[in-house]
Amino acid sequence: MSEPTSANLTHPWPENLPTTLGALRASGHRHRSVKAEIRENLLELMRAGKPRFPGIVGFDETVLPDLERALLAGHDVVLLGERGQGKTRLIRTLVGLLDEWTPVISGAELHEHPYAPITPGQQRRAAELGDDLPVAWVHREQRYAEKLATPDTSVGDLIGDVDPMKVAAGRTLGDPETIHFGLVPRMHRGIVAVNELPDLAERIQVALLNVLEERDVQVRGYVLRLDLDILLLASANPEDYTNRGRIITPLKDRFGAEIRTHYPIDLELEVDLVRQEAATVATVPEHLLEALARFTRAVRESTAVDQRSGVSARFSIAAAETVSAAAVRRAVLAGDDDPVVARVGDTEAITATLRGKVEFEQDGEGREVEILEHLLRRSIAETWRSRLGGVDLSGLVDAVEEAGAVATGEGVTSADLLSQLGSVPGLSAILEATGLGEVPGPAEAASAIEFALEGLHLTRRLAKDELADGRTVYGGE
Repeated sequence: MSEPTSANLTHPWPENLPTTLGALRASGHRHRSVKAEIRENLLELMRAGKPRFPGIVGFDETVLPDLERALLAGHDVVLLGERGQGKTRLIRTLVGLLDEWTPVISGAELHEHPYAPITPGQQRRAAELGDDLPVAWVHREQRYAEKLATPDTSVGDLIGDVDPMKVAAGRTLGDPETIHFGLVPRMHRGIVAVNELPDLAERIQVALLNVLEERDVQVRGYVLRLDLDILLLASANPEDYTNRGRIITPLKDRFGAEIRTHYPIDLELEVDLVRQEAATVATVPEHLLEALARFTRAVRESTAVDQRSGVSARFSIAAAETVSAAAVRRAVLAGDDDPVVARVGDTEAITATLRGKVEFEQDGEGREVEILEHLLRRSIAETWRSRLGGVDLSGLVDAVEEAGAVATGEGVTSADLLSQLGSVPGLSAILEATGLGEVPGPAEAASAIEFALEGLHLTRRLAKDELADGRTVYGGE
């Protein structure tokens, strides 16, 4: 195995790869630009019918075709969309379109290709050593850099600055090799992503433009020509893009493609996204995932919510995670030994904890929890109608009337809830409609029953009381 460089300690390269320039030439290796490399690898995946952007949900027919066309054309790309639409997640998947390993000059500060060094020092080394020029290999993960644009970002951060240590070592200030390179030059032959680009100060955008367009680094009054090979990707919120901040016209013109992203168009895609991304600590059944997805969409459409800021997909993801945590807490406090399955009552925890993720209009301020609670109830009712609206629930209603009242919530185990009702006619139909199967455990059955009870209450067929001890009672007077 070849000795890894410090940049590759987490990814030691395979031992069969060439380690000198001569061996690299003999292997038949072909030098390509980063955009050509991405284009060829993308085409190969397309021909093989393999996923090109793993983990991306809801963009198959809209955003991804546009992105593929941009990459095939060799364009730099800016993604426009409200927060939480997956812009950064999508950008990060492009790392998978790079070659797994690429050769670089061993010991070089930048990822310079052995065939084409770009800094004066490495050009001299290549001329002196010839075929003995040492070659190292860089994993594709080391060829991606991401920067969140903030007003305090400096030219030195992105482009570079004079390195006082090099000056102290004897180099003069006029020597271009005194430069300590910033993020962009260090990603030579790689991908640079700038998130929230309009927040970058205009003078910094000018410096970025100079590197990408003129291929030179201007630091402290002198110029170093660098034939940088970079794919530039950026994200921006349309509100920032047009009002609060802006991308300067020359830099905006430098992007070959401007692609709009969006929230999931279909309810099913919203559910798929939550299912994929939420790190739940308990089972959240399908009917509750649907209710949370409907809730998120209702919040996005509410006139009380500032639609310019959007409602992030992280809202629904955090909601699912909170519901699962509430279920675990409920089960532990009740001493419920069954596997933990979330119930509709566990959703009550989300309105207070998630209000900080939503920007409200002025007339909604002070009523945030009230608004969210109303939208949540409406979403649960819509889910109930979708799944149980055509199911005969008269047997459940009769069972509640016979029992007098049914208590659930804090302190009520799954077995306790089911024992209050006894045998429920039509239970199998309820379980099937809620996606819990025909032979569930007590926790699954309790979740389905509680959902059916809540829907009956929301459609005014059952009374409901919230008790001070945390229990919820359905039926009764």
